[in-house]
Amino acid sequence: MKSMRYIVTRPCLQEGSLSILKYLQPTFNQSGPAVFVDDKGDEHNVQVDTERARIWGLGGLYHAQHLGVNDVLTITNLAPARYQVEAIVKPYAPPASPRREPNKAPETRRVVVSSTPHVREVRMQEVPQVQSAQTQPAEARPAAPAEASEISTGDVRVTEVRASAAEAAAQTQVGRVQPRPPVERTQAERGSVPVSGQPVSSAGSAATAQAVAAGPSAPTPRAAPEVRRGAEAGQPAAQLAELAHLTGYRLDDLGGGVLRLKAELGAHGYAVLVALDEQARTSPAWNEEPGYRVMLCSEGEDPQGVSRLTHEALEALIEHARLSPLSPVDLRGYWKAGHVDMESAASIAELVSAYLAQRGIFSFVLLTLAQQPAHSIISVPRLAEKLGSGVNYAELGSILETLTRAPFLALTPLPGGQFLLRVGVADLLTDLAEYADGVRRRVRTPAGSRPETTAQREGLGLRA
Repeated sequence: MKSMRYIVTRPCLQEGSLSILKYLQPTFNQSGPAVFVDDKGDEHNVQVDTERARIWGLGGLYHAQHLGVNDVLTITNLAPARYQVEAIVKPYAPPASPRREPNKAPETRRVVVSSTPHVREVRMQEVPQVQSAQTQPAEARPAAPAEASEISTGDVRVTEVRASAAEAAAQTQVGRVQPRPPVERTQAERGSVPVSGQPVSSAGSAATAQAVAAGPSAPTPRAAPEVRRGAEAGQPAAQLAELAHLTGYRLDDLGGGVLRLKAELGAHGYAVLVALDEQARTSPAWNEEPGYRVMLCSEGEDPQGVSRLTHEALEALIEHARLSPLSPVDLRGYWKAGHVDMESAASIAELVSAYLAQRGIFSFVLLTLAQQPAHSIISVPRLAEKLGSGVNYAELGSILETLTRAPFLALTPLPGGQFLLRVGVADLLTDLAEYADGVRRRVRTPAGSRPETTAQREGLGLRA
């Protein structure tokens, strides 16, 4: 019996539900009551809703297992409408004990004695050696002043940052530096960065920051300039053209205010007819061929006798497709469900957020492995301790297994759950970049493979 993994999200915990994503649809293919059996043998009655792609009634299971965001459920189909569920709780690294350093002799530093908006007096004074920032408790660390120390990996170097005259005068009047307000992290950062109270090394902090940047900054597909200009101006036809370009549909103008999004996928293909207004529903093109039918309208409107595609949801779909690749296969369930509105867009945002979080976690693991030299032994428990609570064991095991296969071939499994790092991460990325560039040069785009052609754009009035 094949087991499926599901990462618990914040909406799941709030609603006591589980989202039936694309890969879970074969497992939950019928609506109705079902039973989840946890690892203690307790049974939880749930309701499967394939129309809304949701499973309801899991609040008791989440509470009993003490699950949180990014914890993992392993689901195994035991019998029709009966499933075994095992919970994998993400590990938390134990708090690091502070290091005690011997008292050091006083050192000479530059100290601002007085400051005015035009004059800044700096003298050399002896100051006692204070406890380093890394050994202080997290809640006791002072905020960085105007003249701050910039810490890099390895040796510590101090870089003076001159404050502006207004800031210097304000510091002189107040007599101290106000603490920084807390920074709110985004959903992708929360999925990629360990959020823990214990101090971390400067090298780990640098790797974490780079890992967060590596997720959303990946290259995204771009539409033709004239299409983007029309989409940014809010033209419905231009917005549909950009959605088609980003997701792989072919956009056709059937006349009479009816546009068609065509997914040319053979046996998996389908069409979506979009009426730009109420009058378009009376056009002969509206009933010419089978397919899903939606009318373009605002979020506050509720047309009778037809599903709706709202302008707000269309804009959100375009933004999501720019962040992460979406395909007609991913979107078919939403067209089939009927209305594509902001509720549907929120579900797609959850899917895209999961993609970005997985990409960020993969980058975080790579950057942590980069701290080890080539031909060294990797201990999974020690690696998990370095990663902290940002990556659980199930995700770490999946990433390490991926790195053992082509085209990476970076790790070799060893007995006892260890791995051999065959090549340094920097060399690995260089080789992968050269490999990808070589393959890219040999790729030839087939004729007619673009989602929209120049003739189609001219017919839609999108020509610049």
